[in-house]
Amino acid sequence: MSEPVILCGLGKIGWRILELLRAAGIPVVVINRDRPADESRLAGTKLIAGDMRETAHLASAGVASARGVLIVTSDDLVNIGTALAVRRLNPNVRIVVRVFNPVLLARLGSAVGNMHALSVSALTAPMLAHSALTGDVLGAFEANGKRKQIAKLVVADDSALIGKTIETVAREFNALPLALHSQSSGDRLLGEVPPDATLGAGDELVMCGPPADLGRLMPAGHGDDLDDLPPGVRWAGRVRRFSRVFWRAMREIDVALQICALLLLTVVALSTCIYAVSGMADSVPDGLYRTISVIATGADMRADNYHGWQKTFVSFLRIFGALLTAAFTAIVTNYLLRARLGGALEFRQIPEAGHFVVCGLGNVGFRVVQELLKSDERVVVIERSSANPRIGTCRRLGAAVIIAEATMVEVLRQARAGTSRAVVAATSDDLANLEIALLARELNARQRVVVRLNDDALAETLRDVADVRLALALPGLAAPAFVAALYGDRVHTLFRIHRRMLAAVDLLVQPNDPCLDGQTLGALAIDYGLVAIKAGDESRRLKPGETITVVALLSNLERVFRREPAPAEWSVEIVNVPAVTREQVESVVRLEGGLTPEETANILNQLPAKVKSSLTRGQAEQLKARLEREKAEVRVAHANT
Repeated sequence: MSEPVILCGLGKIGWRILELLRAAGIPVVVINRDRPADESRLAGTKLIAGDMRETAHLASAGVASARGVLIVTSDDLVNIGTALAVRRLNPNVRIVVRVFNPVLLARLGSAVGNMHALSVSALTAPMLAHSALTGDVLGAFEANGKRKQIAKLVVADDSALIGKTIETVAREFNALPLALHSQSSGDRLLGEVPPDATLGAGDELVMCGPPADLGRLMPAGHGDDLDDLPPGVRWAGRVRRFSRVFWRAMREIDVALQICALLLLTVVALSTCIYAVSGMADSVPDGLYRTISVIATGADMRADNYHGWQKTFVSFLRIFGALLTAAFTAIVTNYLLRARLGGALEFRQIPEAGHFVVCGLGNVGFRVVQELLKSDERVVVIERSSANPRIGTCRRLGAAVIIAEATMVEVLRQARAGTSRAVVAATSDDLANLEIALLARELNARQRVVVRLNDDALAETLRDVADVRLALALPGLAAPAFVAALYGDRVHTLFRIHRRMLAAVDLLVQPNDPCLDGQTLGALAIDYGLVAIKAGDESRRLKPGETITVVALLSNLERVFRREPAPAEWSVEIVNVPAVTREQVESVVRLEGGLTPEETANILNQLPAKVKSSLTRGQAEQLKARLEREKAEVRVAHANT
């Protein structure tokens, strides 16, 4: 691809995008307002310093013939202005623009043709949520309307997967193996992964599958998940929780209200006893009834039924009871007006265990909460500011919200972070997120902690040194999606495996497509080094209008995007055919070559014989596999050999 990609903006995400484009071998021209302090990182990439909205700078960058334009500054106004200037200079070029404002995000793409607007928070929040759900996640996308994830599994020393074959694990957890790193065999990628390979301690396996199935798989490899409580324990936990709610409510009630309530209850109890013992009432319940009637209502005090001290007692009971009732009513009203009842009763109950704790309710944190709630998970949010407008929405969606500092260990204990499934530190402060992660580990050394960071180097250091393996930097997560958008909506996500760039892509089969039309999935896998998601029968031929989702190296996908046919330089030669399967071999040769029975018989009577030539490598290997299933001895040869 000789046409350059123009990159506008060299912030943290801009640098990551530049690295990805250079790794894919794509020429890049950078426009940035100022010359970066670490200009040496450009490594020969052309840089234009100045306002990217100026047409002169865009023209100098080659916008008229550009492959695409990526606009990723941190200013919405600059990004939109640059996008409109690019569209004026080149009506057809693909534009990918970063937008913070969600209203603009929803409308910008439809207002300007061939423009793709992306939000960093919308891109990264699902990744953070999926990491909390299943552990190591490299990518997430939808294929055929179903959510898929790409996750890396590290087989622990005590893992239940040790000794199982990759084929067995893939079948058991409904997942597709994409890569294997083994100390014995090194790195294997896509079609090179042997299905009969046995997993051992320390092996790294990259799998693609539904989140629910990967959620079952990751604990089997890591052994670091907390199981959900069984029904009996869950019920017992609920009783204990309601007890704590009651006592917490009592502790939060004002002292004046507690004293007044205690006096009122004491008066009622003593009066009931006096009525019952003195004969003024027939029983204890009757004494309670008479006491409440005197205190709370204007009922007749029945003076004719009482004598001497009894009249004095009833009179003082009426006066004292009225005073206590008035004081109690006033204090309760004041208490409710100060809106403390909701906190006292813990209206949003915090689960005992098995929930997710999200710290920070900014753009990213709020979207993480939404993703987790979509998965029917229980969520507890810790947010420092009571003025955050998203708090009410979270509560309406069903999440419990604690207004406090997440960097305080007592607050994390209140959220029961130690028994949660995962803690997501998603504030905008890297140091605060790091502190939250360390505190969560103190509460539970095996706790899964997902840390949002803005610094890729810090994230890598935490993973390597502090064993915070889910320290995720937003630039590293978002940059692949911006690069993918250059290819249109067909590319779901880009990710790295073993330092190589791969992509998950939807491929549409066009009529007379030189790469896809009429080809088998098995042949495509060999010719272009790709793996089909939910492949089915590898010998099935693709038809126009069909869409397949594949994972492949980005360098190989470049050939597919250009619809570059695979070289047809291979032939298939039969060396020997057993007598017992000769009839079946003749049938395969006749159908593949379009031969008559006589022509087929003549070929098989003069072995070794070439049965078909001018095939791609994939087509030749597919034909060889069919013939070998019929016990024929077959070899594949290149035209130059």
